[in-house]
Amino acid sequence: MIATKSLHSAIEPERDGLRILVSRFRGRGVEKSQCAVWMANLGPSEELLREFQEGDVTWAEFSRRYKEELFADSEIDYRNSSVKNHGQKFTLRLLKELGARQNVTLLCHCAEEEMHCHRHLLVKMIES
Repeated sequence: MIATKSLHSAIEPERDGLRILVSRFRGRGVEKSQCAVWMANLGPSEELLREFQEGDVTWAEFSRRYKEELFADSEIDYRNSSVKNHGQKFTLRLLKELGARQNVTLLCHCAEEEMHCHRHLLVKMIES
């Protein structure tokens, strides 16, 4: 099962399972023990996040651009004929497989009740 949670919420080892931080920033004062893995590549770019937080882009625009960023080809992709978008699809497939075998919790700095957070978009992409 794949769930989402705020990084600042209480740690529940049995329920949370594998805790993965999916943010570009780990954050000041965040102990490494708060998550098992930090996958910065699954967070939105600093620019897009800043624009959304400042109200310069709508949630719909943020969602569209976040998905574009996640699957955009990078320079190294042009040297590989079989693997594109810097392997992000493989990462999402891995998370889907892990979620089928154990609890996986995707973490972000947003508040627990925040519904306009990329971690929710990420779960939908993983599950589709």
